[in-house]
Amino acid sequence: MNELQLKYGCNPNQKPSRIYMEDGRDLPITVLSGRPGYINFLDALNGWQLVSELKRETGLPAAASFKHVSPAGAAVGLPLTETLRRIYWVDDMKKDLSPLACAYARARGADRMSSFGDFISLSDECDADTASIIKREVSDGVIAPAFSEEALEILRSKKNGNYVVIQIDPDYRPAELERKQVFGVTFEQGRQNLVIDDAFLGNVVTENKDLGAEAIRDIKISLITLKYTQSNSVCFVKDGQTIGVGAGQQSRVHCTRLAGSKADNWWLRQSPQVLNLPFRTDIKRADRDNAIDVYIGEWYEDVLADGAWQKVFTEKPAVFTAEEKRAWLDQMQGVTLGSDAFFPFSDNIERARKSGVQYVAEPGGSVRDDAVIDCCNKYGMAMVFTGIRLFHH
Repeated sequence: MNELQLKYGCNPNQKPSRIYMEDGRDLPITVLSGRPGYINFLDALNGWQLVSELKRETGLPAAASFKHVSPAGAAVGLPLTETLRRIYWVDDMKKDLSPLACAYARARGADRMSSFGDFISLSDECDADTASIIKREVSDGVIAPAFSEEALEILRSKKNGNYVVIQIDPDYRPAELERKQVFGVTFEQGRQNLVIDDAFLGNVVTENKDLGAEAIRDIKISLITLKYTQSNSVCFVKDGQTIGVGAGQQSRVHCTRLAGSKADNWWLRQSPQVLNLPFRTDIKRADRDNAIDVYIGEWYEDVLADGAWQKVFTEKPAVFTAEEKRAWLDQMQGVTLGSDAFFPFSDNIERARKSGVQYVAEPGGSVRDDAVIDCCNKYGMAMVFTGIRLFHH
């Protein structure tokens, strides 16, 4: 099959729409269920590249949760702690979830607000454990190199049989030149074939040069994630998963603030105040996510006001004060921050410190590199200059 007709393009008024191979080859994908759209394929093909690279560089199964052509979360298949099982809403499932299922639970749970209605990418054959998590979430579709019979049966039962399931040929290799059109003008460039491996992590420019195996793994996860995130972008990573992605901001410090706030929310969800919230049993998981986001945010009174809390909780929770939140956030340590371009000011490092960042990876090359290095030294951080920019548009 050389081409596939789509329902419409980015918006319903943009017709006709299709994907096709200009070189005459068959498409590297097979649609096993549903009718994928234009944006579905943008998310699927970017996500597939991300997870296949994570698998190659870490040796672990990987998953990504994409929304609007940027990852809301990405992770490798490390086991889940009991706390993570609770905040990712999989504590009612079996204890020994497969590594791939753990990877998706982490990717989806990194930023559950942004992942609502995501498109999923999996590095390995989708198994029943992973499909069972996918079935219970609001999602548009999934791409993987294969699906077990049981997993496919589970997924095909989602959305009354209309859930999008795409199988991709893992041996497919695209042409070295890529093209796209903007306003009738064709752009052409060499593909971003950069391999992000240990060779990029040798130039540690700070006084602290201690990069352990876990830090190296997390730095690579941050950089590979940024490779497929709309720029400007920064990425916070901890324990094998993204915990905050800031994408598409014109100012780098705004990327850092956005990603940092998401990382903070991820950590605050693990606090006793949030874990012990008295939710009503009839509340849907999306409504729980929304309530938690409001509860830990600046406008907490919106969910704690009389007439509002009764719709969500069995009893009115105490306010999670700013002082209590700061005390909990101060316990978050060992976080990695990756940036797709250099930090022009040290304000990015000051903000990163508030979210437990200990390791930083950026290209370097700013006229203010010395100030950024000095700021990292002030807080005992280890920073790597990769020497390569990772813009993605």
